[in-house]
Amino acid sequence: MEQSFSLDEMRNSVLKEEVKDVRIAADMSICDLVEQLGNAHGFMAGHVYRASQILYEMIADSDATRLLAFTGNIVSTGIRGLLAEMIREGFFHGVITTCGAVDHDIARGTGHAYYKGDWLYDDTMLRALEIHRLGNILIPLENYGLAVEKFTRPLLEDLAKVKKKWSVSELLYEAGKRIRDENSILRAAYEKNIPVFVPGVFDGSFGSQIVFNQVSTGIEVDIISDEKKIIDMVFAAKKLGALIIGGGISKHHTIWWAQLRDGLDYAVYVTTAVEYDGSLSGAQPREAISWGKLKPSGRHVVVYADATIALPLIVGGMLCRARKGG
Repeated sequence: MEQSFSLDEMRNSVLKEEVKDVRIAADMSICDLVEQLGNAHGFMAGHVYRASQILYEMIADSDATRLLAFTGNIVSTGIRGLLAEMIREGFFHGVITTCGAVDHDIARGTGHAYYKGDWLYDDTMLRALEIHRLGNILIPLENYGLAVEKFTRPLLEDLAKVKKKWSVSELLYEAGKRIRDENSILRAAYEKNIPVFVPGVFDGSFGSQIVFNQVSTGIEVDIISDEKKIIDMVFAAKKLGALIIGGGISKHHTIWWAQLRDGLDYAVYVTTAVEYDGSLSGAQPREAISWGKLKPSGRHVVVYADATIALPLIVGGMLCRARKGG
């Protein structure tokens, strides 16, 4: 017999929680702040709160294999240290990112400073001063490409003496071993023995150095073996979850292989890309369901926000839940 609901019953089922006003105090903890965002709800505040909930559930789930995916741009900012901290705390079992992320991490991890800038600086002037601009981050020319080259060339020369064929994750493990910086993503991954996968390794300075030094070192990159490692992780997982920051290849590679086990069980997206151009970067979790990249029953949320603002709040809220035991 088909169950029917009156309009009043339907209305009451929708109007369950009131929006509450935010009150800020000078001595307020991040736990209280994120809780207040949950009460305030609109517009992305409630999504930040929910993201902290789902991230906690994912990390607390001992059956879940957890992946961290992010784009390279945020590694040029102070958020790099937060990414390294999450890896070092063992929150994730694998990292999927871009060559740009590797470049920034190597450059900064070997003592080459990045600087605060402004979006409105004259770029012609900056070029004359030999300063790169990434948004409002300033990078002296010698602190990027040249810094990565000085680190990578001797690394490849040393590794070529051990063996000629390396996977990208193996190269990055060895890179992390040689970096002495607690805020380094590669160093944290090395310490925890967590693989860093970079499917687009040749799209950046680190990958270019592999190409430039291939003849002199004879070193070869085995691209396929890392894909097999990801596949093995996915097949072995009882459940699968991912924190995905930004879009592009790091996002797609994560959800693409998740199809092998009928999709992610947990997914937290943090992005500024919109879905209305049909791009993968802007595609919401609900679209991933249609591809089998996310389970229909999967816990998911998308936060439309700058990751440099949203991620500390999400992670802070997650840690508060962990401290309280949920």
